[in-house]
Amino acid sequence: MPELLRYHEKVRDEWIDYNGHLSEPFYVMVFGFATTNLMDEVGLDERYRAETNASLYTVEAHVRYLKEVGPNADLLVTTSVVSIGTKKLRLCHEMYVDDELVATEELLALHVKDGASYPFPEEVAKRLQQYVTAAPDYAGRSISG
Repeated sequence: MPELLRYHEKVRDEWIDYNGHLSEPFYVMVFGFATTNLMDEVGLDERYRAETNASLYTVEAHVRYLKEVGPNADLLVTTSVVSIGTKKLRLCHEMYVDDELVATEELLALHVKDGASYPFPEEVAKRLQQYVTAAPDYAGRSISG
């Protein structure tokens, strides 16, 4: 069975908005921390970036805000890889508070070196494979009204 990567964070007071809930940009920031966590786990870490001048660049993201998150909440973000291409990665983050799904983010990222898309190193692609899961039902949807 594929593994889900886990990232934990606690809501900080300065992240709370005028309505008394987690402010919109901080959901995205925590999802960004979870992406960095994945990068560190698969070998796209700070050392890799410094030595190769390569990294992941987010080119598209879709966030769903499902439930309000209050002050001091303990956040758990699970990360799964939906697909891996030669140079691109599609992943999904799910944010939970007390086992309740509160937000999701789907990302499309490119592996970029020296300003251009560049193939993943073979060992990184292999490490990413351990996190591959089926796409959740919300993945690939567009906004509708």
